[in-house]
Amino acid sequence: MATTFEYTNQARTYDSTRAASPSVVEPLAAMLGTPTGRARLADIGGGTGNYSVALRVLGWHPIVIDRNRGMLERAAHKELTVVRADAAAVPFPDHTVDAAILVSMLHHVPDWRVALAEARWVVRPGGVVAVMAYAREHLFAHGIEDYFPTTQAHFAAGHQTRDELLDALPGATVSLVIYRDSVDGSLAALARTPERVLDPDLRRQTGFFEWAVREQPAETADGLRRLADDLGAGRRPEDHHAALRVEIGDAFVLAWTAPEAERPVPGSA
Repeated sequence: MATTFEYTNQARTYDSTRAASPSVVEPLAAMLGTPTGRARLADIGGGTGNYSVALRVLGWHPIVIDRNRGMLERAAHKELTVVRADAAAVPFPDHTVDAAILVSMLHHVPDWRVALAEARWVVRPGGVVAVMAYAREHLFAHGIEDYFPTTQAHFAAGHQTRDELLDALPGATVSLVIYRDSVDGSLAALARTPERVLDPDLRRQTGFFEWAVREQPAETADGLRRLADDLGAGRRPEDHHAALRVEIGDAFVLAWTAPEAERPVPGSA
């Protein structure tokens, strides 16, 4: 199954700007709980394995699953176990891992409900599926995206709403992600210090700007100019939707606990 964004080019430089954010690791680890024994963690769509490395430090034994060979080569250099596979066809028997994570990847997966069902199938009873996601609502909370309306609309169409995510993970608990750092290089993290968006080496690692530069070059150039002008005049884009961002944070972590060894139907509640 193809994804909506191809990371082959980014794999070469991804780790230079996309580290595991403590702002994400903290709620993610809290949702997963404390691992016991040799607890296996499936990092589905795990890319170069940065979040696997962070959770390995906490006692998990991660397996990075990704369809991009370049990303997995980077993960393997970190002494991580890697498996090349699609998120919609995880090659593990049912109920064989203690937890699964899907970090900032569902918006790249067309059949995302199937990917979530796969994660639910492979987790043992009592195990946890933890999803860190930017819901569609988050694209209207950061302020930066307002400068690039065509790109914002394009990405909004590809992101799930909060309710859609909760419907696919019935009974899941929700924790807000509030970025206190920008080390993972996501647009949401950069938006907390929007001057960083003006740095081409930082913004080029985001799917948002890679698409924007390719598909909407004139709008992108104009948006960056207006952003620079506003920042120079003391007008802060992060203030545009401050109330919404307080309500929904910069992203969500949703945690679903497997109640029993029963295969769910994809997309079912």
